Amino acid sequence: MKNIFLTITCCLVMTTFLNAQQSLGRGAQIASPEIHDNKSVTFRVQAPNADEVKLSGDWMPAEGWTPGSVSMNKGENGIWSFTTETLEPELYSYSFIIDGFRTTDPNNPFIVRDVSSVMNIFIIGGGQADLYKVQDVPHGTVTRRWYHSPALNKDRRLTIYTPPGYEGSNEKYPVLYLLHGAGGDEEAWITLGRTAQIMDNLIAQGKARPMIVVMPNGNVSQSAAPGEGNRGFYKPQFMVPNTMDGNYEASFPDIMKFVESSYRVQAEKAGRAIAGLSMGGFHSLHISRYYPDTFDYIGLFSAAILPNQNVSHQVYRDIDSTLKQQMENGYKLYWIGMGKTDFLYDSGKQYLQRLDNLGMKYVYRESEGGHIWRNWRVYLSEFVPQLFK
Repeated sequence: MKNIFLTITCCLVMTTFLNAQQSLGRGAQIASPEIHDNKSVTFRVQAPNADEVKLSGDWMPAEGWTPGSVSMNKGENGIWSFTTETLEPELYSYSFIIDGFRTTDPNNPFIVRDVSSVMNIFIIGGGQADLYKVQDVPHGTVTRRWYHSPALNKDRRLTIYTPPGYEGSNEKYPVLYLLHGAGGDEEAWITLGRTAQIMDNLIAQGKARPMIVVMPNGNVSQSAAPGEGNRGFYKPQFMVPNTMDGNYEASFPDIMKFVESSYRVQAEKAGRAIAGLSMGGFHSLHISRYYPDTFDYIGLFSAAILPNQNVSHQVYRDIDSTLKQQMENGYKLYWIGMGKTDFLYDSGKQYLQRLDNLGMKYVYRESEGGHIWRNWRVYLSEFVPQLFK
């Protein structure tokens, strides 16, 4: 009986081993993406019955809001391939289009979600892109926390980065509130923005003070990111209800109270910064002026500027007078970044003129490119070293 049991056990172990090896073999047969020494990249996918396969990557000239594409070449065993020219250091995303169907690379398990689009990613190292890589430096901690918002009458989720050494320290830390754009949620900055890697590396290089970074969900109709909240699994959308109607700005003190009661922080104006991209820049602009003696550091990254004229919430009243009050109360940095081809460029320049007319001081950073994460990661890495000096 004992021998029979051992025989069955050995068969089960061998079957599991063979299945694992089979799965490993399927994944290892094709290398994609393959980054070469000259920083060109080869992509491969097996699609023997396809008539056409294209590669679409965010380094290609855009076709409207969609990255461009290029035809791949069919080789032996139905493997299609394409090798790029040398790519500059950066974090890139891509997908395949097989007979018109856009899909991810089955040989690359590293993916991100932007609104409802899922894409593979890879990094060409060097220069700015080294900030996006996990380096051999001390690392902070990333947690997802739930807090109660009395103003919204619901429990909501946010993402919090605490710097290396926080857990073993008695020190109080300054806080950066970092807000996402339309279609995003509390996952956006930590995944697409590489916030933890950027913070770890800047702190290790001595270019940034250790700080806590709070990344809330800016969609007041959600408790958390799609699939993470009480609504369960549903398709994310670009604009969800109530995203820019004033309720998020008005309820923002609930987030601050949770953070300042749950973490060791410098709960004062000099220890608070707020910044955001696109819709998050809109929120940062209006939160900081609606509570004009709360933040010493403000960052607007490709910010949407003025509220919809059909929105009548009190948050959006007396914009100039509250900006003036914010200016008179004093702040240390009002930082604005915008891409030259951003669709919000003209409204951004109009806002600069508005600040000029009020006599508000600001720092303006203009970059190449448009409304893209490549710019927002750069803006974050340039903004953070200027905080809490």
